Amino acid sequence: MRILHTSDWHIGKKLMGRERYSEFRSVLEEISGICLRENVELVLVAGDVFDTYTPSAEAEQIFYEGVKKIASHSAVLIISGNHDDYVRLTAASSFASELNVYIVGNNSGKISGGNGKGAVRPVYSDNGYAVFEGKAGDRVYINILPYPNEARFKEGKSDESFTDKMSRWIEYGESGKNANMPSVFLSHIFVAGGKVCDGEREIELGGARIVPTEMLPDCDYCALGHLHRSQKIGGNVYYSGAIMQFSFDEAGAKKYVNVFDLNGNGVGNFKKVELVSPKNLVRLQANGASEGIELLDANKECYVELTLNLTEPLNPAESTALHGRENLVSLKANVAMPDGTALRSSNKDKSSSQLFTDYYKFRYDAVPPKELLELFLSLTEEE
Repeated sequence: MRILHTSDWHIGKKLMGRERYSEFRSVLEEISGICLRENVELVLVAGDVFDTYTPSAEAEQIFYEGVKKIASHSAVLIISGNHDDYVRLTAASSFASELNVYIVGNNSGKISGGNGKGAVRPVYSDNGYAVFEGKAGDRVYINILPYPNEARFKEGKSDESFTDKMSRWIEYGESGKNANMPSVFLSHIFVAGGKVCDGEREIELGGARIVPTEMLPDCDYCALGHLHRSQKIGGNVYYSGAIMQFSFDEAGAKKYVNVFDLNGNGVGNFKKVELVSPKNLVRLQANGASEGIELLDANKECYVELTLNLTEPLNPAESTALHGRENLVSLKANVAMPDGTALRSSNKDKSSSQLFTDYYKFRYDAVPPKELLELFLSLTEEE
């Protein structure tokens, strides 16, 4: 079976207040084209379809139109991520399955076979897993674990550790596994060893919710979402990464989907296919407004974060000329004072942990304890 792995679409996410709807449409169109070109039978979407619990009507329209087009030639299996309202995301499941789109919001969700209309479809499903059959009659077992959360899984609070819960939830999805069937683990989690972009929300919570690789099930391919950088951990653990550059610390980072064959011999013909339709984010630096304007004009097809090295503040004319360039998203200035010192830096781009650590040092002249930092970060976590 030919499979495509993608994740972290974050439809509706803005770039410092700027809408990017046209780019979301283009990249889903591009993924549809890749599926057609690569003869993909099954698309796995590993969570964070939307950027917020309450996406705009336009974001939802982009999602439905984009997935419908993909499903016209490939079955689609989607799980919820921590940014998704899993109830809202799965509300249209009964209609979606008729189009060969299957959406799972928690580990107790079974999926129907869409009345057998799709050439590639689930032939059996129970809590936490599904078996998909390909065009040639070949079958793949998928352990399905959406973003693991006690409330989403209808579990109350207990003294059980997160590690023990993860072990139990993963085993739950292994319960129907046939040892002779090729298998995939599809989830939205943070696995130990994963590299986080500087601008990502601090999803590791100080290490409280990191999943060790040895806990992952024995399978042919781990299709993960949560981390925005495309990466491989160990032998068969893959993050496909986000479909677009969402912050300037990702400037220059290429974006991909993973495509591979899966059969009784395991994974074959694996390749990363680059996504080229979204705009690139670039960080530029210039000495003075004139040089900055030249750089902006030379990078009209990109979104730009521009840093100016100045000996005096910008005058109104310079400021107007710079902000008149539509590709300028962020303007920073390093202004040298007469005594050679620089103006005090802003807290604007600091992460939550950096801000908390800075405050704690200022207040108590010490580094905050690890447990206190974890508690603070857990309170800021998006469920």
